[in-house]
Amino acid sequence: MAFRGGNASSGMGVAEDCRSTFLELQRKKAFRYVVFKIDEKKKEVVVEKTGSPAESYDDFTASLPENDCRYAIYDFDFVTSENCQKSKIFFIAWSPSVSRIRAKMLYATSKDRFRRELDGIHYEIQATDSTEMELEVLQERAH
Repeated sequence: MAFRGGNASSGMGVAEDCRSTFLELQRKKAFRYVVFKIDEKKKEVVVEKTGSPAESYDDFTASLPENDCRYAIYDFDFVTSENCQKSKIFFIAWSPSVSRIRAKMLYATSKDRFRRELDGIHYEIQATDSTEMELEVLQERAH
């Protein structure tokens, strides 16, 4: 039974596969991205979808719902000006302005605790619409 305190984030658990899936992306490059959602009935964050290493950034953005919040991890590969292959892990808090107030509050209050579970994130992006997380935004942050 989940603890139901006055604070919305106090009872939010993190499913074990969230950490293991993140580690597979981080260490083994098994995925290009992972999308997480809050299961309100179970009161925990769960893995909703993973993207194979061959998937593009467009595939990733298309996997986010237009009218509901999600957390996501994206492994961004790029080449530096010195021609070095690099990779940076982005945490994206997707909270579209058209999503329900309750969902926005739930995701906002649980974000820091969830993010702390995933060790090795380089950058965080808060996005309320797709323009705030275009590929150019990631490129600017990563360089």
